[in-house]
Amino acid sequence: MVFPAMAFADDPTAGTLNMGINSLWVMVAFVLVLLMQGGFILLETGSTRMKNAGHVAGKTIFTAGLAALIFWAVGYGFAFGADSSISEFIGFGDFLFDPSIVSVDDGLPTTLFFLFQLAFATVSLSIAWGGFAERAKLSSYFIFTIIFIGVIYPIVAHWIWGGGWLAKDGAQDFAGSTVVHLSGALAAFAATVLLKPRIGKFNKDGSANEISGHNQVFTALSVLLLWVGWFGFNAGSTLGIGDGFFGYVGFTTMLGAGAGAVAALLISWAVNGKADITTMLNGTLAGLVAITASCAFVEPWAAVVIGLVAGVLVFYSAKFFEKIKVDDPIYAMSVHGAAGIWGTLANGIFATDELATKVGVGQGGLIDTGSWHQLGVQALSVAVCGAFVLAASFLVLVIIKAVIGFRVTEEQEIIGLDLSEHGAYGYPEQLKKGQGIQG
Repeated sequence: MVFPAMAFADDPTAGTLNMGINSLWVMVAFVLVLLMQGGFILLETGSTRMKNAGHVAGKTIFTAGLAALIFWAVGYGFAFGADSSISEFIGFGDFLFDPSIVSVDDGLPTTLFFLFQLAFATVSLSIAWGGFAERAKLSSYFIFTIIFIGVIYPIVAHWIWGGGWLAKDGAQDFAGSTVVHLSGALAAFAATVLLKPRIGKFNKDGSANEISGHNQVFTALSVLLLWVGWFGFNAGSTLGIGDGFFGYVGFTTMLGAGAGAVAALLISWAVNGKADITTMLNGTLAGLVAITASCAFVEPWAAVVIGLVAGVLVFYSAKFFEKIKVDDPIYAMSVHGAAGIWGTLANGIFATDELATKVGVGQGGLIDTGSWHQLGVQALSVAVCGAFVLAASFLVLVIIKAVIGFRVTEEQEIIGLDLSEHGAYGYPEQLKKGQGIQG
């Protein structure tokens, strides 16, 4: 498979032009990934009840702002610090990142690389909030943001993307199925387990009650916004456009998402007798999550297979978590956790030597090379990164729970977090019309 290069001929300004174009692309990609926060607002708001809508939207903006400050102060330094080579475990240097020192690394100003990586960190954080939904104190969001963005996420990012020990082993995670999605999902899992289910979710006999989100149109729109943003997420991770490879990454991303949507709709239809919209939306996101690690390493047919498996996996994963009485309102563990694991492992099966050589990470997978080596590396990265994030998140949240409390009171939960945490409803017009607040 050969990718056409963009020729700049012998123009003496070619190097400057190339850097300028690449820089513009990374800035556009940063904006696209940052706008995914709008998708998360609509996803979490639409999937929860109206009485928590304002809280969900507001805390997303607040925590994204706080994350920017923490990543600037310490997070970037621990993940990608200039002296990161001194340690395979954690980076060091570039704390209080100074934008006046505009160095150029591989044709890209480091200020742009900082912004792009910041946007990734905020996505992982927003995934974690799925486990907090409708029952966590606002103060817990504040504290967990500081630790997750300052330490937990940067360590995993350093291991795989910052020259850490997994990077040296050849771990393949092009845009973050493990670094971003699995990390966020396992933080969400820790929170969900410690918070326990929402009031009324499970009956005494263990059966589950459906607590429907208040706006399925919001959730559908959120998936579309996230889907668009994902092209900044995946294709932007090429950090340049010179050889046109960013287009190929976008191509496999589209195939994976489409396959996930179709597979999830069909499996829900076949099993339940009805084509479930929520499952289909989750399948689309699962396809995107799964192809995120693999988008630069696999051929188109493999991208379709990865998406199809992700769409089926998310359906059964959601049923599994409900069966073990884990209340996951946003399906974070299924969409970002299960699909993130599958997407990372899929590289060890479907990656080709040609593409791995082009990207410069690892080697081809089982099908292309007949070797189990890359699959073993991928499994190791999932296991150690997952174990670290889960243990670290549990520790932080257990301390929060012991010191200041983690869950709101029963009365506050029933009233809704809009009123109990902020003193105002997210939908005040509903009150003016005398319609009340649902749920």
